[in-house]
Amino acid sequence: MNRHQVVGIGNAIVDVLSQTDDMFLDLMGISKGVMQLIERDRAETLYAAMRERTEAPGGSVANTVAGCGNLGLSTAFIGRVRDDALGRFYARAMQAEGTDFVNPPVAGGDLPTSRSMIFVTPDGERSMNTYLGISAELGPDDVDEGVAGGAGILFLEGYLFDKEPGKEAFLKAARACRAGGGRAGIALSDPFCVDRHRDDFRRLVAGLDYVIGNVHEWTALYQTEDLDSALAEAAAACPLVVCTRSGADVILIGAGERVEVPVRRVVPVDATGAGDQFAAGFLYGLATGQGLATAGRMGCIAAAEVIGHFGARPETDVKALFRRAGLI
Repeated sequence: MNRHQVVGIGNAIVDVLSQTDDMFLDLMGISKGVMQLIERDRAETLYAAMRERTEAPGGSVANTVAGCGNLGLSTAFIGRVRDDALGRFYARAMQAEGTDFVNPPVAGGDLPTSRSMIFVTPDGERSMNTYLGISAELGPDDVDEGVAGGAGILFLEGYLFDKEPGKEAFLKAARACRAGGGRAGIALSDPFCVDRHRDDFRRLVAGLDYVIGNVHEWTALYQTEDLDSALAEAAAACPLVVCTRSGADVILIGAGERVEVPVRRVVPVDATGAGDQFAAGFLYGLATGQGLATAGRMGCIAAAEVIGHFGARPETDVKALFRRAGLI
């Protein structure tokens, strides 16, 4: 059985980044600061309009797994790319960063490798235009039970919960992980996805070891404006509940305690990626046996690092930042 400290399952998306201004966004009809799903024709139009493209392997959970690797954990990622130029780039790039890319690129098929055209304005906002392509077709056949069963921590991406094959893949992986003695959890990812699949998400939360979400996702899941009420329901169902709140204290509830970890405000250079790297720092704390307060602080430090530069993955030694803060 393959053993990894952290295994992620999520969308394998090539991020194609370009710096631009508000005038360009208006001209191209791009909504600022949000993630929009687009069709193939629109993806090709935006790609052609980009100036000085930078390509990087992306996807929410893939970014988290890369952050865990940056911290020295052994990692693997289960995702789906096509055997095309972008797909081969993605697989090579993940391997080069030290994460085992479990599934070989898929030969043939109609759907190309997923990509997100990301336009970054001078205020640090990222306007993301994502064509899901082949990654959204991930299903149970893509889950290697040996890899999932050998995971110390399994991390699932809520975005993939939108289709039945993705749900089946998650359940298969979670069962294998827990049977192997690991802990399985999910990032809720998106309040609209939660709205579409509320009952299924509630059942999944009750069957996992930890769940990470933001205030909008938790209140959507339990259909209330009262965050404390939503988190109380979540904590009654799941052993470890984490809520991020966009610059406010992070709330962690587990093992009979509730912890609030303060967030140090920084001016973002590139805001998206903060949630992904918060998860990386938090999972590092979980994997190394830290208490809730320390794991939460690690998440906040990792998030602060990534929004201080261009791109959604760490550029500095985040573990050194933990040492500087007296956490390790």
